[in-house]
Amino acid sequence: MNNFEIYMAIFIMVLVNYFTRAFPFIFFSKKQLPNYLIFIAKYFPAIIMSILIVYTLKDVDFRTEFYGLKEIVSILFTAILHLVFKNYLVSIFLGTISYMVLVQYF
Repeated sequence: MNNFEIYMAIFIMVLVNYFTRAFPFIFFSKKQLPNYLIFIAKYFPAIIMSILIVYTLKDVDFRTEFYGLKEIVSILFTAILHLVFKNYLVSIFLGTISYMVLVQYF
C-alpha cells in the first residue's frame, strides 16, 4: 500500500466510526425513541450477564471433585461486584477478567 491508500483507508474508517456514533442522534433527536430501543436499553445489560453465566457454566462437569469451583467463584465475585457498584459495565468487565484469570492460571 502506498501512502495515499493508507490515508484513504484511515479517512473511510473515521467516517464510518463518526456516522456509527452519530446515527442515534441524527435519527432520534426530534422523535421519541421506539419501544424496541427502550426495551433494549433497559434489559440488554441483564441479558449480557445471563449469556456470560451460561457461557461460563456450559462445559462444567459438576460430578467431579472441585470441578466448577473456579466458575462458581467468578460468578459469585461478579454478583458481589454488581451489588456493591450497581454498574453493569464494571461487573461484566471485572467479572470476565476474574473468570479468565481463575481458569487460565489456577
